[in-house]
Amino acid sequence: MELVEESPYRFRIDRRDPMRVPGVIFASRALLPDPVADRSLEQVANVATLPGIVGASYAMPDLHWGYGFPIGGVAATDVAAGGVVSPGGVGFDISCGVRLLAADLDRDELRPRLEAVMDALSAATPRGMGSGALWQLTSRDELGAVLRGGSRYAVQRGFGVERDLLRCEDYGAVHDADPAQVSERAIERGAHQVGSLGSGNHFLEVQAVEQVYDAPVAEAFGLRPDQVCVMIHCGSRGLGHQICTDHVRAMEQVMGSHGIQVPDRQLACAPVASAAGRAYLGAMAAAANYARANRQLLAHAAGRIFERETGRRLDLVYDVSHNLAKIEEHVVDGAVRRLCVHRKGATRALPPGHTDLPEELRDVGQPVLIPGSMGTGSYVLTGVADSPAFASTCHGAGRVRSRKQAVAAGAGGDPRAELEARDIVVRGASRRGLAEEMPAAYKDVSAVVEAAEGAGLCRKVARLVPLGVVKG
Repeated sequence: MELVEESPYRFRIDRRDPMRVPGVIFASRALLPDPVADRSLEQVANVATLPGIVGASYAMPDLHWGYGFPIGGVAATDVAAGGVVSPGGVGFDISCGVRLLAADLDRDELRPRLEAVMDALSAATPRGMGSGALWQLTSRDELGAVLRGGSRYAVQRGFGVERDLLRCEDYGAVHDADPAQVSERAIERGAHQVGSLGSGNHFLEVQAVEQVYDAPVAEAFGLRPDQVCVMIHCGSRGLGHQICTDHVRAMEQVMGSHGIQVPDRQLACAPVASAAGRAYLGAMAAAANYARANRQLLAHAAGRIFERETGRRLDLVYDVSHNLAKIEEHVVDGAVRRLCVHRKGATRALPPGHTDLPEELRDVGQPVLIPGSMGTGSYVLTGVADSPAFASTCHGAGRVRSRKQAVAAGAGGDPRAELEARDIVVRGASRRGLAEEMPAAYKDVSAVVEAAEGAGLCRKVARLVPLGVVKG
């Protein structure tokens, strides 16, 4: 596919039928996907065919192949102009995201207690493919309250404090959740997983602030050099996966009645204003609230362990989602328009002054949390004014090898020993699970962040390094 280099961190795919807008990729040349091994650029072009799409079909520096949309894909559709919502533009792990907590102690203070802390976090964190959770829900009504209330309901039930909600996207819950649009099968899959990590690339990591790039913003976020932090990466588990499956099938059945054709069935979609569109958005919001509650439970448990083992507390820096479609207002061609913004493997990055930010963060912008691959650094960024992609940026390092390829490449090695040789304490992970997530399977997160910053999507605030990791 021919790419036009517009600047060192911006490439364009020119519009051609049936594309309605061009494709735009924010990346350095080194980060562009291999056109033979990874067909994500083709997916960028396919997304550009969606009804109502405005601006461009955007891709972040961590771009790689996904379901329908590429992972790292951003697209906004105009609701009033028949714009569509596509479950493939959100993905199976709805509201998969990251929560960062900061402790009031330094890494040298933690070091004598690190093994004990990691043992306790390992014992207290349900993880893996199956059931097992920190919150044993007693009824369908209680699960419904989670789907409607997210972190707000969890805090109401004693799992956290009110300040947590100020430091969470949407103040802890998406308001238009509709549990009635969640299938019985999805309910069954989610009923016994609230407060669990899952598997794959999900993790709980104890980290330290290695470098601060912007001290005033870091201070506003609650971060300082050498400070201990906890990063939690997980999502909506089986419930979100089932919701995506259910609504892709439903939209496949109604696209024809709306006169919609797509080049890939994985881009099944429906107008935002249609019954199918509203049903999906209601179910997706319910899954987002489930994911927020899930991370709230895990963070509350981690906080209790830090208090017991170190005598110090954890405070929430921020919680942000990577996989959502949100109705937002943005300026397009000089006019404010109501858009459905899909972020699939991409993160909202609100600039300073945005009214959706809590007052204590409004002057500095939204914390943006970018986890690296296992054993490498992670980044805290902030949103910037006049971002070129609907206030969005990257979400992580981005895979360059499938999990199967990563395991094959590491055959004969000992990933646990490799991590421990870097002075990283590892708990509860199988050899295969570790091999799937080793740095060689991912792009260089520092290069990804450099490209995102160079493209004007965000700005660096701090870099964190791992001290210990709990994996599924």
